[in-house]
Amino acid sequence: MSTIITFTPFLHRNEQNIAIGFKFDNIVKTQIKSYPGMRWSQSYKTYYIKDNEGVSHALFKYLRALHYYVDYSAMKQKKLQPIPKLQKETNYNSITLYKDLPIELRDCLKQFIVFLKGKRYSNSTISTYGTFILRYIHYSKTIAMDNWNLSNIQHFIEDVIAKEGYSISSHRQCISALKLFSTFCNFEDFDASHLERPKKSRYLPVVLSKEQVINLIQVTKNLKHRTIISLLYSSGLRISELLNLKVKDLDFDRSQILIRQGKGRKDRMVVMSEVIKPLLYNYIHTYMPDLYLIEGRDGGIYSDSSVRRFINESAKVAKISKRISPHTLRHSYATHMLENGVDLRYIQDLLGHAKPETTMIYTHVAQKDLMSIRSPLDVTIDQLKGNGYDNKKVLISRKNK
Repeated sequence: MSTIITFTPFLHRNEQNIAIGFKFDNIVKTQIKSYPGMRWSQSYKTYYIKDNEGVSHALFKYLRALHYYVDYSAMKQKKLQPIPKLQKETNYNSITLYKDLPIELRDCLKQFIVFLKGKRYSNSTISTYGTFILRYIHYSKTIAMDNWNLSNIQHFIEDVIAKEGYSISSHRQCISALKLFSTFCNFEDFDASHLERPKKSRYLPVVLSKEQVINLIQVTKNLKHRTIISLLYSSGLRISELLNLKVKDLDFDRSQILIRQGKGRKDRMVVMSEVIKPLLYNYIHTYMPDLYLIEGRDGGIYSDSSVRRFINESAKVAKISKRISPHTLRHSYATHMLENGVDLRYIQDLLGHAKPETTMIYTHVAQKDLMSIRSPLDVTIDQLKGNGYDNKKVLISRKNK
C-alpha cells in the first residue's frame, strides 16, 4: 500500500501554511525535509511550508513522482484554523501534586530545597531540580522511602521522562537532580551516582552574516530596541546579563562593560564598542534610566520576552529568513570575532565560558579559513595550465554543437 501524505491548511505566525502529515518513516521524513522551503515547527511537531501560489501543486507533483498518495481534501476548507499544539502525555500541576503528597514526603521535598539553597544553587536551578524531584516523589509515594532504590528511579525515568517526551536537555537535568537527591537522602540502596545522562545534542549555532547584523540594527527604529540589539551583538552578552546591566557598570573612559555575576556567578569585563558610544549616550539622555540600564515601565528589569519579540519583528523587516533570538547575536559576535583573527582563548574569556570546549563550537561555523580553501577542481585546472595545456584542452564548459 502506498504511503499516505496529508496536506492540511493552518495558521502559523499569522501566515497561511500547509502542514505535512505522514506516518513516521525516516525515508519519507528525509524526502519531505529536503523539499525547498520546508520547515519544522517544534510547537506543532509538524513539517510545514508557506501556502504561496503554486506551492501545493508543485509539492503534490514532487510527492506523486516519489509514488506517495497525497490526500489534499482538507485544503478545500475555506476557513483556516490553527492546529492544536501537541501536549505531553500527562498534564500535571505542581501545586496539585504537592498537595497530594503525605506530610512526610512534603517535608522531604522542603528539606531538599533547603539543601539546594545551602549549596548556593541559582533560583532557576532550584526550581528546575525541585520540580523533577516533586515528580519523582509523587511517582514513588506508594513506596516507603527506605525502600527506594535504583530500579525505582529507572522506572520513573522510563514511565515519566521518556514517555512524556521530555527533551534530551531536560532528561539530563532530571538525572542531575536525582543524583543530588540520592546524595541528600543517603539511603542504603538509593544511589543514583552512577546513573548515566543521555549524550548531549550538538547543534551548530545559528549565525548571521556581518551585513545581516548591520541591517538588523538599521531597520530597528525604536531607540531602546536598537540599543539592546547593538549591545547584545557588540559585546556578546547573554540576554540575562544585558537585562541585569546597571548604568554604573558602563565605563566609557576605558571602553569596558562590567558584567556582574554572569553564568557560574562570575564577574567579567567585556569590550564596549567605540561605534556604540554615541548610541548609548543618546539612549541614556533620552530615557534617563535610574538603576538598570534597560528598565521596564515600572523601573524594574525589562522583560526578556519583549526583547525576543521585537528582535523577530526587526528580522522580518530586514528580510532575514533565519529564526533568530537574542542568543543568535551572541553566536554571531563570537563567530565574527574568530573570523577577524581573535584568539580563541580571548573569545572564551569575553564570552565567560568556563570550558574551552564550549567556545570551540564556533570553529565549525567560522567561514574565514574555510572560504580560503580552494576547490580541487580549481587547483587541477591551474596545474594543467602550468604544464602547458591550452585553455581549450582544460575548458569544462563547451558550446553544444
